[in-house]
Amino acid sequence: LTEGTGDANAGALGIYRGQRGRMQIELEVVGRSCHGSMPWEGKNPLEFGAQIVAEARAQADRGFGQHEFLGGGTRTASDARLDTPSDCAVPERFVVRFDRRLTVGESPEQAVAELEGLESVARTREAGLNVTISVPRYQNPTWRGYEPDNEQVYMSWITPEEHPVIDAAVRSYRGSLSEPIAKARAADSSCLLRDEPRVGRWIFSTDGVGFPVPAAQSGFVVPKGKGWVQSGEYLHPPMFGIGPGVEQNTHKIGECVDRRELQHAVAFLARFPSVFASAK
Repeated sequence: LTEGTGDANAGALGIYRGQRGRMQIELEVVGRSCHGSMPWEGKNPLEFGAQIVAEARAQADRGFGQHEFLGGGTRTASDARLDTPSDCAVPERFVVRFDRRLTVGESPEQAVAELEGLESVARTREAGLNVTISVPRYQNPTWRGYEPDNEQVYMSWITPEEHPVIDAAVRSYRGSLSEPIAKARAADSSCLLRDEPRVGRWIFSTDGVGFPVPAAQSGFVVPKGKGWVQSGEYLHPPMFGIGPGVEQNTHKIGECVDRRELQHAVAFLARFPSVFASAK
């Protein structure tokens, strides 16, 4: 996986062997619209929904599950839509999306139940508004017309540090990057490159979350020689990542890549296959 493995404090081009999973959770509050001059005639989903979002924020601040390697689960409100006839009316419908990062030991069902259990959700329903908390599905067709229709849930994964794939990655780094990076840093210490490999994990989620499959999935057989990893009820290839770019800059205005990292990333990718093949 070649998404950025740099850290603003720890250095560039880390070898990352795991990440949290991710899911989307949708909160829909449906009320009753009316003219804004007579709000008592309606039921305002924006005002009740705002209370739910505020309580959800307080719940997230208290923290979710923790894992010593991948870190803790997180949740943040990431999108909102309001259906209203005008800017002087009580709205009809309020929809909020939450981005939920799942660490080891957390489940999608648990993440939904955390929101369902909020007191503000119960109060909103008692007031006569309809509250639905669900996991959205990917329904947009691909460019070839395939409709995935899967839940927007992707599980975490970890490749063990002692796995031959990670060992080969570390040896590839030392064999292709340590010496030239040491020379580069001697000439210019401003770059984030490190001459010794740094094995860690992503904070964000990459395409790697798309690979874990249920270990008991019927008809899916992986030869033992492939070295796949089983984590709980899921099975996945032995994955790792290395790529230019700093995680803390991801998806921000002004995101950039230090050109000094590019040649070293390419050199690593060129070296790794032969090192891995010789280890087997």
